[in-house]
Amino acid sequence: MAEKFTPLDPELHRYAVEHSHIDELLQRLDRESQQLGQVAVMQMAPEQGALTTVLVAAIGARRALEIGTFTGYGSISIARGLAPEGRLVTLDVSEEWTAIARRYFEEAGVADRIELRLGPALETLRGLPAEEPFDFAFIDADKREYPDYYEETLRLMRPGGLLMIDNVFRGGSVLDPSADDEAVRAVRELNDRVATDHRVMAAMVGVADGITLALKR
Repeated sequence: MAEKFTPLDPELHRYAVEHSHIDELLQRLDRESQQLGQVAVMQMAPEQGALTTVLVAAIGARRALEIGTFTGYGSISIARGLAPEGRLVTLDVSEEWTAIARRYFEEAGVADRIELRLGPALETLRGLPAEEPFDFAFIDADKREYPDYYEETLRLMRPGGLLMIDNVFRGGSVLDPSADDEAVRAVRELNDRVATDHRVMAAMVGVADGITLALKR
């Protein structure tokens, strides 16, 4: 197969970020999240946030689901793309991190369209009714539970709904035979499952740490 991709060095990545729509509020949120230390790696990449807003708007999403709120960068990116009167349900377990998110939801003017639910995400997902389907969903939480998140999320989505799965490259460890921890195994399992899943149309894309876009048939 001919190589038809351009590797991103730091300068080219910076160029991509600078040519995406990323406002001052999200830049401040990014800086505050970085002050949390190593856990800041969980934050959505800026160019991925811009892409998410575009995708949510492009499909005219009115109901969205997010698994993994962290400090709210992804939540705001999703909420900004929703159709008028749209609503996002976002799931997390951390009071500390989501306290930052709540503050920025208010400042961004999207707090009225975001419902934050605290608790184990898988339990929350299993309690949601399929009769109120989602148009868009984003998975970015405990990698060990990715296969279960996928199945529950797919159950909750309407035909034609779009699912985005984050960190599908796992820093490249999905290709490393010596990387065999539970999280890497779960991501590999899900990647293989989605690639052969006839319930969706899927594309794995080299954005940030790799994302999979899956459109429910």
